[in-house]
Amino acid sequence: MFDDLDPLIHSQLRLTIMSYLISKRETDFKELKEISKATSGNLSVQLKKLEEAQYLELQKGFKDNYPHTQIRISKVGIDAFEKYVHTLKLYIQPGEETGETSSQEADKVKKNA
Repeated sequence: MFDDLDPLIHSQLRLTIMSYLISKRETDFKELKEISKATSGNLSVQLKKLEEAQYLELQKGFKDNYPHTQIRISKVGIDAFEKYVHTLKLYIQPGEETGETSSQEADKVKKNA
């Protein structure tokens, strides 16, 4: 009945990263670390997983002689996030795809009982 939620996005930290980038499109490691309250190590691991899935594009370099990582959400990442949100909405409002409301589905269940 329900489609699976994308397990890559469904983890709390990766969902935070993707949600933030959907609205901002681009940020850097320092800003993501601040908003997510994640440790540098954990954030790095999760960014790598999202990059390997091609959901994100990471550009590493230097800024004022310090390491600097710029992070951008990719088209693949945007599409995956939109699909994730759509699937999640179907969990909340199961009749949405068929045009039925939750109360209409409840009426069907009562009639069949």
